[in-house]
Amino acid sequence: MADLEGNRNAKSFAPETPELQLGHSIKGAHNLDWGMQHRLGRVLSGSTGRTVMLAFDHGYFQGPTSGLERLDLNISPLSDYADALMCTRGALRTAMPPTTGAGLVLRASGGPSVLKELSDEQTALAIEDAVRLDASAVAVQVFIGGEHETQSVKNLTTLIDDGYRVGVPVLGVTAVGKDLTRDARYLGLATRIIAELGAQLVKTYYCESGFEDVVAGCPVPVIMAGGKKLPELDALTMASRAVRAGAAGVDMGRNIFQSDSPIGMIQAIRAVVHDDASPEDAYAIYSDSRKAV
Repeated sequence: MADLEGNRNAKSFAPETPELQLGHSIKGAHNLDWGMQHRLGRVLSGSTGRTVMLAFDHGYFQGPTSGLERLDLNISPLSDYADALMCTRGALRTAMPPTTGAGLVLRASGGPSVLKELSDEQTALAIEDAVRLDASAVAVQVFIGGEHETQSVKNLTTLIDDGYRVGVPVLGVTAVGKDLTRDARYLGLATRIIAELGAQLVKTYYCESGFEDVVAGCPVPVIMAGGKKLPELDALTMASRAVRAGAAGVDMGRNIFQSDSPIGMIQAIRAVVHDDASPEDAYAIYSDSRKAV
């Protein structure tokens, strides 16, 4: 029988020590439920508060994009280097190893292909399936200023409500379309609207002038979208400038999987995002990997 008296005397409640404030420093997350904060911590690194997200959801509207012809061959080897994967549920189930330690951000909107008006999207993922897949977040396009702006905002708010119900954060993605200018005024408007409507993360494009104001004006983490394929040093420079302006990391696809050394490029991006490496030093990582191929 246990010595109850001894156990009682051995207890120490440290009454002189204030209660620890547990949690992490993710922007705008301190009032969220534990489960939602935990999921956000699988997208954003606990040590840096930043993320290297690998985007390969392009096929949901443009089919087999160059570099994504075989997800099992081209993307699976990169998953170990990413903090989070941005993909569709179809790609996840058919081509990603369940052993991956990366956070999962699932594409949750869709509808039209590149042959149609892209802003005419609907929600395309039930939140229960996101939970079933152990998603860290779901992502939805928001076409501020687009032809179907209100519909895309409704998609966002519907998913936010669903996400609060089950503890899954929402990443709102600013979709600029063909005719909208990617300047600080527009991006500041779009990111702020998405955050005000309740998204816990926002993904947007980088702009040369005023990007620090875009980030400062958004009350939740801003993740920079990689966009079109650039020369490697240019992509690393853009990522570096975005992070130094306050971005919580990058979500890159074509600038990684269309590189001639995808593993070297994602390692270089990680050095910029998590180690504050200069673009030149990061480019050396990419170059060394390229030589070894």
